[in-house]
Amino acid sequence: MLTALGLDAVAESIYRGMLMHPQAGVVELASLLGTDEQAVRDALDILSELALVRPSATDAGRLRAVSPDIGMEILMARQQAELAAQQQRLEASRAAAAQLISEYTELRPAAGHPGVEQLVGLDQIRDRLASLTREVREEVMTFAPDGPQTADNMAASRPLNQQLLERGVRMRTIYLDSVRTNRPTVEHATWLAGLGGQVRTVPSLPTRLILTDRKTALIPVSSDDSAAGAVVLTGQGTLAALCALFETVWAGAQPLGDTVPVDAHGLTGQQATVVRLLAEGHTDEAIAKRLGVSHRTARRIASELMERLGARSRFEAGVRAVQRGWLGKDC
Repeated sequence: MLTALGLDAVAESIYRGMLMHPQAGVVELASLLGTDEQAVRDALDILSELALVRPSATDAGRLRAVSPDIGMEILMARQQAELAAQQQRLEASRAAAAQLISEYTELRPAAGHPGVEQLVGLDQIRDRLASLTREVREEVMTFAPDGPQTADNMAASRPLNQQLLERGVRMRTIYLDSVRTNRPTVEHATWLAGLGGQVRTVPSLPTRLILTDRKTALIPVSSDDSAAGAVVLTGQGTLAALCALFETVWAGAQPLGDTVPVDAHGLTGQQATVVRLLAEGHTDEAIAKRLGVSHRTARRIASELMERLGARSRFEAGVRAVQRGWLGKDC
């Protein structure tokens, strides 16, 4: 029953047995639970590692089980830390994959490479995007990493979005968490949802991406200037990877109408991302770009987190964050 929290069936039965029979030793537990003494000792090693059993303060040499409320809190905190570390690894992998695709398409021209169409300049990008939109039949999936949208851009996109949704096209868009404080963007997202569109947010995104019908992907060549050029990708392997990337990010994203959750350390996803970027030595300007916020906002968030950590430098903030468990030790 507790396998989801990292406890196997044998260790769980030993833990339950110690709670019900606190005076029982290895031999008694083996007899009560119908197992051998070595299995009990192996389970005790696991329980000790998980801090679910501790040396008795009143009976030297005997182990006692911690109370279930404390034990479950320990297990859940451990699982949350593992999930946070896995999320960091996934985000790093997503960013590396997006960067690799951008670098490859920038270095290798589209001519002679099936499945890659090069677009130069904003006009070509808009024209190709318009044709892709006309051709879409089932689904559009989008990464929108630019933060709050301008009123003009949202107004211009409404007729096309409405047309797609009325045609029964499924639309899923992932914005940055920073849009949650921008009323026009929230109103636009609410309007989309009213027509059947779905909107979620995450702290950061690796690149701008538009996927249509899981057959075509449009991504910028340079993340620093998405209007300079883009590529249209149709290769099956590349599309399978990009669709899997979108689904992974979507699964971890938060619906726009929901309250942003905090982790076991009281950090939002945005704050946890800033902690990691600070530890990696990123500037306020780089952090602002990743979060889709102003330079001033990025500096304020960083300052508040450094104050919480009691750190006077970014290096010290990284060290203290690891010490407090805010970051994995391998970060």
